[in-house]
Amino acid sequence: MSLITLQNVSLSFGGLPVLDRISMQIETGERVCLVGRNGEGKSSLMRLIAGEQPPDSGRIIKQQGVKTARLDQEVPTALEGTVYGVVSGGAGKFMALLDRHHKVSSKLAEDGSERLLAELAEVEHEMETAGVWQVRQQIETVLSRLQLDGDQKFSELSGGTKRRVMLARALVCNPDLLLLDEPTNHLDIDSITWLEEFLLTSSCTLLFVTHDRDLLRKLATRILDLERGSISSWPGNYDTYLQRKEEMLSAESSQYARFDKKLAKEEAWVRQGLKARRTRNEGRVRALLEMRRQYQARRQQVGNVRMEITEGGLSGKLVAVLKDVSLSFGDRKVIRNFSGTVMRGDRIGIIGPNGAGKTTLLRLLLGELQPNTGRVRPGTNLQPVYFDQQRAQLSAAKTVIDNLGDGSDFVEINGRKRHIIGYLRDFLFSADRARSPVSILSGGERNRLLLAKLFARPSNVLVLDEPTNDLDIETLELLEDLLIEYSGTVLVVSHDRAFLNNVVTSTLVFEGEGRVREYAGGYDDWLRQRPEQQEKTAPVRKERRERLKVKPAGPRKLTFKETRELEELSGRIETLENEQKLLYEAMADESYYRDDGKAAAQAGTRLNELAQLLEEAYGRWEELESIREEFENK
Repeated sequence: MSLITLQNVSLSFGGLPVLDRISMQIETGERVCLVGRNGEGKSSLMRLIAGEQPPDSGRIIKQQGVKTARLDQEVPTALEGTVYGVVSGGAGKFMALLDRHHKVSSKLAEDGSERLLAELAEVEHEMETAGVWQVRQQIETVLSRLQLDGDQKFSELSGGTKRRVMLARALVCNPDLLLLDEPTNHLDIDSITWLEEFLLTSSCTLLFVTHDRDLLRKLATRILDLERGSISSWPGNYDTYLQRKEEMLSAESSQYARFDKKLAKEEAWVRQGLKARRTRNEGRVRALLEMRRQYQARRQQVGNVRMEITEGGLSGKLVAVLKDVSLSFGDRKVIRNFSGTVMRGDRIGIIGPNGAGKTTLLRLLLGELQPNTGRVRPGTNLQPVYFDQQRAQLSAAKTVIDNLGDGSDFVEINGRKRHIIGYLRDFLFSADRARSPVSILSGGERNRLLLAKLFARPSNVLVLDEPTNDLDIETLELLEDLLIEYSGTVLVVSHDRAFLNNVVTSTLVFEGEGRVREYAGGYDDWLRQRPEQQEKTAPVRKERRERLKVKPAGPRKLTFKETRELEELSGRIETLENEQKLLYEAMADESYYRDDGKAAAQAGTRLNELAQLLEEAYGRWEELESIREEFENK
């Protein structure tokens, strides 16, 4: 018997039904991912299954005794008490005993009185009688893995940490059916990988919504696709679903085209002259009326977001140079002796645990913060725009239009003047939605609005702090394509591993105690290059580092020859980059390989040579620039 069965369930909030007579079921042991665009009703369906909202019509049948837990996208505002108390609330009837045991144990750490020892023994006896110890161990494990302090007050936590607490609350009750709505939002990568392993080995049945494609691929055993009020089931993994869905849409498009052609023919027939109307076939008329009804009932597929970034003028070749930068807040060292260079066109990802200092590093790169020691030299002609994960640039009291236009009815996108309603429609905001206050928008809608606001501003540096939260997968993939084509510089903080793999060319990783290290490539490339994977080559790297550390006894002036070399390096780098760009453009054309295979092979060899030459040129430029700066600042 199925854990949950839905029969002809409908739900509407005015207008077209969000759920239109859907039927589905979830079997024991399945890990089902619910996919669909923002606003299609995924969260509403989760609330129906959890029993938090009744349907307008239809039946929801649950197996007797099924225990359900749900993680919502929004954090409840009414919760009080300690983190341990909130998390243990997920254990239901054991909550009071668990919370009491935690409080007595915490007091004993400061006061080892006989009275407290006796109280602890009493509580532990009650817990043993009730069989609570396994639940307590589960709570301690989840708190540890999600890096939560059980003694902290819930009300004093940040929004991201509160969400981790609610995730822990959902996990500890060991439910038969676990409902997770965007569980990776605000989690760092270590927490996400732990969550994957936890869910893979858990015995509970899972229904989840996520934009994290890596999580989806690893967990899902079946896909439920919610679109235009209907739901369809796709057995198998996510990649199989994508292939079969594309085939289905192609077939549907052809079917609609044939239907529309026949409908147009029948409409022309029924509008013929009086003689034809006298002799027309009444059965054919009834068939036409049914075709009209089907056409009116057809709900077209939701359109895709059409995003475009307004690009500013070129920045200087150097966007930022950091030399031996350190920054502390009190006794906590956030960044320790970090040096690095950001060049125009770089796409750099920043990853690390929550609270490590990723946003702080962004602010240093932008010049918004000054280091305690070291130097940050910003480039010239920078036009940055900043995507803030807290979306503080949006006013909740204002409408969507007012947030974007600031009183104007038009925006200018890459030199073209566009009406603000038409521009917002590209980001899937209807005219009515565009006039709504931001306070009623979903998380995904707020993210799309902030992207619309930022992309309307000319820029040559995009700074994105967790841009992927709450976006649906289709919008994420379009954003990836835009960032890859963007001619400016991209700095992005993200926990989305697929997003990092697809977008960035290098990664800055916080490795603990304020250490930040740069790696070539995205997330998977970092996994291959990180120190624990490179132990065999450690002696060679150490010797190379020691050679590089050798410096003159004190600052010195550049020689005449070195000064000329530094001046010429800029032009040399530009020449090499232009040749590299032309080769990439030529090789992007399929005919290039078809017409002359030998030339294509030679071009590939030359690209490798150019990459090596550029690496050497940049390295030499940094070395000479460092000598010059040390002498000038002595």
